Amino acid sequence: MAAVKRNKPAANNPTPTLRHLWLAGLGLAVIARREALASGARTVDRIGALQRRAQGLVADARDNVRGGIESVRGQVEPTVVKFSAEVEARLAPVLDKLGLKGGKKQRRGARKPRKAAKPAQARRGARKPAPRRTRRA
Repeated sequence: MAAVKRNKPAANNPTPTLRHLWLAGLGLAVIARREALASGARTVDRIGALQRRAQGLVADARDNVRGGIESVRGQVEPTVVKFSAEVEARLAPVLDKLGLKGGKKQRRGARKPRKAAKPAQARRGARKPAPRRTRRA
């Protein structure tokens, strides 16, 4: 038997028709929509990652500052206590001579009661209104 050749359109070089163009455009629109949605999701994920990274950096900076403050406080507090004790020791004789602070605490006498405040109108008294000024022509 002899091989029979049938007329087949060439598969390698099809001629585009309007239907092919329509389907290609539709496919392009679907792919563009899918990529746009995926891009939005990727952007949200990146923003979340950046936010977590920034929060971590802020927490690290805060811990570093607190650690620095604690070390400075550890160095400064003993010096302040020493200075305070030295000032009190030097001022004690002067205060004793003035009688302001001694071994014995001095008690004050009872305070006098305050007078009740007068209302604002009573304090001012009756004032007569200021005379009106006239315009000069």
